[in-house]
Amino acid sequence: MTGATGVKWVKSGVKEASTDFGHIVGSSPLGVVTARSATDVQELVSFAGPRGLPVSARGAGQALYGQGQAHGGYVVDMAALDDVRCAPGERTLTAGAGALWRDVVRAALAAGLTPPVLPDHLGGSVGGLLSTGGFGGSSHRYGPVADWVRELEVVTGTGERLVCAPDRRPELFRAVLAGLGQCALILRATLALVPAPTHVRRYRLYHDAPGTYLTDQRRLSRDSRFSHVAGQPRPALGGSWRYMIEAVVPHDGGPPADDELLIGDLDHDRDTEEIADLSYAEYVHRLDRDERLLRATGEWDRPHPWLTLLLPEEAAGSFVPAVLAEGAQQGLRLCGTVQLRPLTGRTLHAPLLRRPAGELLCLLALMRTAPPAAPAVVRRLVAANRALYERARTVGGVLHPVGALPMSPGDWRAHFGPVWPDLAHAKDLYDPHHVLTRGYGLWT
Repeated sequence: MTGATGVKWVKSGVKEASTDFGHIVGSSPLGVVTARSATDVQELVSFAGPRGLPVSARGAGQALYGQGQAHGGYVVDMAALDDVRCAPGERTLTAGAGALWRDVVRAALAAGLTPPVLPDHLGGSVGGLLSTGGFGGSSHRYGPVADWVRELEVVTGTGERLVCAPDRRPELFRAVLAGLGQCALILRATLALVPAPTHVRRYRLYHDAPGTYLTDQRRLSRDSRFSHVAGQPRPALGGSWRYMIEAVVPHDGGPPADDELLIGDLDHDRDTEEIADLSYAEYVHRLDRDERLLRATGEWDRPHPWLTLLLPEEAAGSFVPAVLAEGAQQGLRLCGTVQLRPLTGRTLHAPLLRRPAGELLCLLALMRTAPPAAPAVVRRLVAANRALYERARTVGGVLHPVGALPMSPGDWRAHFGPVWPDLAHAKDLYDPHHVLTRGYGLWT
C-alpha cells in the first residue's frame, strides 16, 4: 500500500512490531508504516480511522505488555522522526518522537544544558516516554519529564496535524501528556532545559532496615544540594534485603561541600558507603554498560513482567518488605532489579498522571526477567502483578501504567477517577473512531 506522497506504508517490519521489550503479548498487525514525515502519519491515520483499523506508534519498542501494538491494524514506525534541535538562547530543545533520550542528552550537553528530568535508561524514545509521563532521579524535585514539555506537534485520530501548548489548545495538550497515546500520536516535542553541571559526586549509602532508609531518603530529597535521589532494595545474605540510597550532588570540577556536612547526620552504615566523582555525562549514561551486558547475555530479549506502582510513603515501610518476602518475588534476587525512590506530590502536575493522595510518595518498580520459553512462569508473574496491584490500592497506591498488568475498561475508569470524564471527552473529540493505541484496552 502506498500513500499519496508515494511513500510505501507497509514494510518488512511486521515481525518486529508484533512484539515489544516485554516479550509477553504478541499481535498480528496488517503492516508497519515508515513515518518519514508528518504527512505519512496523517495519511495513515486518515485511512485507518474511518475503517476502524487500530493505529499505534512505535519508537524504541520499549512497551512491556503490548501497549504499543496494533493487532489487525498498523504500527507507525517513528524511528526516522529523530531530528533533535537545541536552541541554547531559549533554553529549549525540540526532538522528534522517534529520537532517543541519548540523542536528546547529546544535543543538550553540547550546549552546556540538560533536561531537568531524564529517565534512567536513555534508550527509549521521546514520544513513548511522554505518553506515560516519565520519571527519573530528579523527579522528587522536578516531577515527571512530561511537566517540562513546552509544546507538542501531534496527529490526532482524525488525521489532523496540530500544535498544542499550555496556552494553545490546552485541552489537547493535557490529553496527550501522560495520556497513553489515546487522543493523538506525538510527532515532536519542545522541552525546557536548564544549565548542566560538569560533574557530580555520587553517594551510595546502605541501610539494613527500610525505616531508616526511607527516613534518610526523604531527608536527602528535601535538601536542595542533592539534584538526584533514588534507591534500590538489594539482595543480602540469608534471604534478607539491604536498602541502598543513591544521592547526587552536582558540581563544576572543584570538590563539593564536605562529605560530613552532606551525609554525616544520616543513619546509614558508614563502613559500606561508596563515594565517587563522575562527569555529568558519565552519570546520565550510567546504565549504558548494563544494557550492553544484558544484550550480550541474551537477558534483554527475555520476558519482562515488570510492575511499577506509586505508593504513599507512610505505607511503603511495611508494604515493600512484605512484597519482597513473597515467594512470587524471589526471582528478583537472581534476575531483576527493584527501585524504590521518593516523589513529592506538589511536583506532579500532568493531570492524567495519576498519583496517590498526599505529599510524601514513593515509586516502587519491580523489574523482573523471566526465563525464556517458560509461558507458565510468565503467567504466574503477571497474575502476581495483578494481586500486588489490588493490595497496593488498599493502602492508597496507584498504578504507573508502564508494566505488565491486564487492565479492563472498568479498571481504567477507576484508575483515572475524577479525570476519566475529561479523558473520555478528549477521546471522543480527537479520536472519534477510537483507533489510536488500543493496546492499553481502555475502551474495549
